[in-house]
Amino acid sequence: MSHALARMPQLVCWIALATGLAPLVSGGEASAQVLKPFEAVIRPHVDAGELAGVVVLVSDKERDLAIEAVGFADVANRTPMRADTVFWIASISKPVTAAALMVLVDDGKVGLDDPVTKYLPEFKDQWVVSQRMPDKLTLTRPARPVTIRHLLSHTSGMPFKSALEDPTLDALPLRDRVRGYAMTPLQSEPGDKYEYSNAGINTAGRVIEVVSGLSFAEFLRQRLLDPLGMAETTFWPTSSQVKRAAKAYKPKSGDKAMEETPIGQLQYPLDGPGREPMPAGGLFSTAADMSVFGRMVLNGGTHGGKRVLSADAVRQMTTAQTAGDKTLNYGLGWATNGRTFGHGGTLGTDLSVDSKAGLVTVYLVQQAGSVPGRNCQGDFKKAAAEKFAPPAK
Repeated sequence: MSHALARMPQLVCWIALATGLAPLVSGGEASAQVLKPFEAVIRPHVDAGELAGVVVLVSDKERDLAIEAVGFADVANRTPMRADTVFWIASISKPVTAAALMVLVDDGKVGLDDPVTKYLPEFKDQWVVSQRMPDKLTLTRPARPVTIRHLLSHTSGMPFKSALEDPTLDALPLRDRVRGYAMTPLQSEPGDKYEYSNAGINTAGRVIEVVSGLSFAEFLRQRLLDPLGMAETTFWPTSSQVKRAAKAYKPKSGDKAMEETPIGQLQYPLDGPGREPMPAGGLFSTAADMSVFGRMVLNGGTHGGKRVLSADAVRQMTTAQTAGDKTLNYGLGWATNGRTFGHGGTLGTDLSVDSKAGLVTVYLVQQAGSVPGRNCQGDFKKAAAEKFAPPAK
């Protein structure tokens, strides 16, 4: 997938608000009241053949307010979407990885302004592209080292990926992928500009491994997913989860019909051996798990009365680190405009947190390409605000 195609949905879709249509949930039990406030804005996109199906959810600081599944997880077999359908969340993995690294910052084991070379000495001999011409590149030594902050804010100068990451992004062990990044010239001086980079986020995952002594996936499980009860979130969906997973679709040229398409970034089978964790975009999850993660951040790092991250860690993640970039404000693993922060994924997935309204919204779909169905997120933003946001004072 090209850099431009990979970047577009992550940067545009995160602001969309998603909603739900199902029993209210409180304390894990369904309420007697049933809300169906959003079918009018979801159904037209599905019925028009723009989207195969969607799972959407809205929660406040305390609980899920509404969740709905509309359409099909598998069009050919007419398998309906369900509230517990599993999705490849793609780049929503980035804020999850950032949160995992901030656990180590809270522990005092990593500093955001530490040079990456403190943990990964293979980055000591990096080069940066200083001049580009049609037939050659001029390389110089960077003026400053890449820092942990640069990795999480896409200001490291690292490219989207290295030449080693073909044909899929999950084939090599994380250690080997990161060595490939260290051998790849930086595209710009560290800290100079924003450039969306899977390589930077993956390198942050490798720092976690070196500092903690655990594999990235194991550290993530022990220090973040298990404390939050996110049992459905994984790099390796089980066979039962694969059966509940939504198929990915793309539009056929010339009409509105859809055809199934494989996830090009990942190896198949998804529950088979040989797939390696990808901190920048490899996670699978459900709407309920994404809601829990969003609520933890909305609550300043706490969940169920227990602190998972410090309030300062959440503030750092959701504060713009790219003030010099006029096109985007990006924090540490989150796109942000101060009040609202979130992230999207390349197949249209979206997690958004509105700190002023006190709402978390989740929008899960597996749709490739720029199609009319993308407008469904905007429809939800308006509908969610009208239904759940407190009135302006």
